[in-house]
Amino acid sequence: MAEHRYSAEQVDAAVAAIADGERFADAQELVTHAAPGLQQILGAALDAGGFFDSAHQGEISRVAEIADSEERRIALAELVAEESRLAMLVGVAVGLALAEELAAANDVQGGDQ
Repeated sequence: MAEHRYSAEQVDAAVAAIADGERFADAQELVTHAAPGLQQILGAALDAGGFFDSAHQGEISRVAEIADSEERRIALAELVAEESRLAMLVGVAVGLALAEELAAANDVQGGDQ
């Protein structure tokens, strides 16, 4: 990972900065451009981490077999939320790695051009 470590204060400031609509829109534009490749990386990372293994499939089957529709709805919502959080965390890791690669490429090219 990165040679440079960030303090909690730096991370908090960066999160606050990207909360700005315009700055976030720029990030969304970049992600939209890179989405196909990022989706492949995310899927491979989740698969390599065992997140789509037999335990995952078993959980899907368990939820699908819940007889009571309200219990099934709640269990499904929990499963989707859990998977969303997991995908988000892996996505953040991919984003950090992408930022490192872009920064390294920028350094090799001599900074902003």
